[in-house]
Amino acid sequence: MYSHKCWSLACWNHKTYDSSKSSTYTKDGQDFEIQYGSGGVGGTVSKDVARIGDIESPMSFGEVTKVEGKSFLLGKMAGIIGLAYDTISVDSLPTFMDQTGLEDKSFSFYLHTNPDKSYMVIPGMDTENYGVIESHKVVEEKYWSLNLTGLAQGDKKITVDGTKAVIDSGTSLLVGPREVVDPLIQGIAVDADCSNISSLPDLTFTIDTQEYVLAPSDYVL
Repeated sequence: MYSHKCWSLACWNHKTYDSSKSSTYTKDGQDFEIQYGSGGVGGTVSKDVARIGDIESPMSFGEVTKVEGKSFLLGKMAGIIGLAYDTISVDSLPTFMDQTGLEDKSFSFYLHTNPDKSYMVIPGMDTENYGVIESHKVVEEKYWSLNLTGLAQGDKKITVDGTKAVIDSGTSLLVGPREVVDPLIQGIAVDADCSNISSLPDLTFTIDTQEYVLAPSDYVL
């Protein structure tokens, strides 16, 4: 979370955390740094009570005092709560979900093209409006890693031996190792006026035995 003590430009344009206004703040002081694909942040660790709705979690978190990267300047977020496993947490800090008193630590998202219509449910899911379509077991407790068993561009199959698929609510991009991505996108060229989109191949991802197909209109922005 951006600190009130931060002098980076991104901090001036966002809400900041002011420890002097919190009765539950505890100083830690440990340094931390995180590098993302779009930049990096650094600062010191602090301790306080975080709250989402009526769910509280006493946790240690990074109080950001320096920021690098345009995405932080342009983004609307004032902080990030990681929802992956604590095995990839910076400095092994316990996560928000780990520190809650919830017995059921599941969560779900509804993501809409209109951000105001998107929402998150903790714990569980919105069973009144949605049902389970497919389910897959997590195969590695780091990111939310699934068993990627197949990948194809049209009829061309691509080797994915040893590659896992990761579900990430923090990005709208598809990324992967060069040896997988290069053959996946090879030959795909979009005309300047997008007139050839309908002729481009589908991209197929297979998780366990279930296929998920991206039509060109899904992966061309």
